[in-house]
Amino acid sequence: MITSKQRSYLKRLAHELDPIVYIGKSDVTENIVKEIDVLLEARELIKVKIQDTSLLDPKETANELAELLGAEFVQAIGRKFVLYRESKENKKIELLDF
Repeated sequence: MITSKQRSYLKRLAHELDPIVYIGKSDVTENIVKEIDVLLEARELIKVKIQDTSLLDPKETANELAELLGAEFVQAIGRKFVLYRESKENKKIELLDF
């Protein structure tokens, strides 16, 4: 579980990110889950966009994916959301204990 100050720090980092995963009309598939898992290990912080063709709620989807992948939900704005998970082998983001 991350603190509110750590979440704020991650939001600042995520502001510069472009979405790298897009969820479309087929909603969350097994391939999407695998792709997010690989990207979280490689990058730790990712932004996901839910396309207009999908009826999914961004916040609900983000929380479900975070729980499924052992990640942290950082934020949802509009149809985009951000997930964070500390990498086991490619640690890039240092979260300080505020």
